[in-house]
Amino acid sequence: MWFNDAVFYQIYPLGLCGAPAENSWDWSVWNGAAQPVNRISRISSWIPHLQKLGINAVYFSPVFQSDRHGYDTRDYYTIDSRLGSNEDFAEVCRLLHNAGIKVVLDGVFNHTGRGFWAFRDVQQNKQQSAYKNWFHIDWNRNSEQNDGFRYEGWEGHYDLVKLNLENPAVQEHLFGAVRKWIDLFDIDGIRLDVAYSLPVWFIQKLRVFTDSLGREKGREIVLIGELIKDEYAQFIGPGRLHSCTGYECYKGIHSSLNDINMFEIAYSFNRLYGQNGICRNMDLFNFVDNHDVERIASILKNQRHIPLAYGLLFAMPGTPCIYYGSEWGITGKKADGDSTLRPALEHPEWTNLTDLIAGFARCRRETSALRNGSYRQLFLTNGQFMFSRTDGGTEIIAALNASGTPYTVQPSGQAYAHFDGLYGTYRSILTGETFQFNGSVFLPPENIQYLVRT
Repeated sequence: MWFNDAVFYQIYPLGLCGAPAENSWDWSVWNGAAQPVNRISRISSWIPHLQKLGINAVYFSPVFQSDRHGYDTRDYYTIDSRLGSNEDFAEVCRLLHNAGIKVVLDGVFNHTGRGFWAFRDVQQNKQQSAYKNWFHIDWNRNSEQNDGFRYEGWEGHYDLVKLNLENPAVQEHLFGAVRKWIDLFDIDGIRLDVAYSLPVWFIQKLRVFTDSLGREKGREIVLIGELIKDEYAQFIGPGRLHSCTGYECYKGIHSSLNDINMFEIAYSFNRLYGQNGICRNMDLFNFVDNHDVERIASILKNQRHIPLAYGLLFAMPGTPCIYYGSEWGITGKKADGDSTLRPALEHPEWTNLTDLIAGFARCRRETSALRNGSYRQLFLTNGQFMFSRTDGGTEIIAALNASGTPYTVQPSGQAYAHFDGLYGTYRSILTGETFQFNGSVFLPPENIQYLVRT
C-alpha cells in the first residue's frame, strides 16, 4: 500500500493561504457562498519545497465550504470560496500529482456547521423540512440560538451540528461527495475527522465504498482515522480504517525529551510495536505536532531537542507527517488561540533544521527497514535510547542521546539497559560517517544517528 512508503505534509489551507476567519454570506446563493477568491493556488508554489523536503503525500485539513474553521461544513461538494473554486483546487491537485505527491483530504462526516444548507432548510421550514431527519432533533425543546427546536451538537459544541448517519439519505449525500472528490480532484485518501465519534458500521460501509471506487480507478484509497484513545483494534483492520493518528507516541516523544525520561517513549514503542505489540502489524499516522496542538518548537523546553523529536518520528514504525512551517521551527501555543497554530505563510523557508529533516526523510525513503522493519529495543536509560528496525536482513539502529553530555554505551546485563554491544564497521546513513565499534558505542550529546553495519 502506498501509505506505508509515504512521508506526509499537513497543510491547513484556510490558515496557510491567509483566508478570512469568517465566511461571508450571500443569501442569493443556496450554500451562502460569496464569489470565490483564488487563494489556494499559493500552495502550488510550495511544491518545489515539498519535493526538496522528501514529501510524497499531502494531507489537507478541510477545504470545503464552511462557516469559519473548516470543520463546520456548509457544502461538501464545493471548495470554500475563501480558497477558490473547485477548478482552482483541481489544478493544485493536478500539479501535486504531476510532482509525484499523493493527496488526502479531511472528511468531516460526524457533523456540519449551522450554515449547512440542509440545516438552514430545517431552520426555515421546521417539521415541514425534507431534511428534518438528517439531524438529531428534539421538537419539544429550544436551542440557545432560538431555532425553535433543540439539536445534538458534537461533544456539546452547538456550532457543530451532529448528522444522523443512520439516515440513508445522509449516507448517500456523503458518499456522493466522496465520489466527486475522487472524480474531480483525483484524491488518494481521506482522513476521517473525529473517527472515534463515528459508528464502526459507518466506517465499514465507507471502506466498502472507497474500495470499490479504488478498483474503478486502479488504485488504493486510504482511510486514516482521527483516534485519541487506545481504540486501534476496534477501528483499524480489514474492512475498516487503514490507519489512525498516533497520539500516544506524539505525547511520549515531547514528554520524554522534556523530562529526559526516555522510558516513557520506549514504553509506548514496546507496547505498540514490540514483539507482542498491539500495533505491530499496523502503520499508524505519526506526528510531533498538528493543527490542534502546540508546535513542537513551543512545547519542547530545549530547542536542541527538536531534531531529536524528528529523528524519533522518522525512525519509529508507522508513517510520518510534518505540519507546515514546523520543519523550519516556527512556534505556536494553543493558549494563544487556534489562529497561532494555523498561520498564514507566503512562502516556505529552509534552515538547518529543514535540511536535517530532509535527511531523515531521505533515510526513510532509501531504507526499507525504516519503512517496514520490525522493532526491537536495544538500550535504555533516562537520557539514552537505542532501538533497531530490521527488514530483509538489513538492520538500522537508531541511537539517541538526549542529555547535554556525551555518553558511552557499554555492553551490559542490567535489567533496563541490556545491550550486547556493536562490533565492526558501521555507517551513519544520515551523515555518511563511518565508525569502528568494539562493543561500546559513543553517543554525542543531544544527538541521534541511524547506523547500519557495512
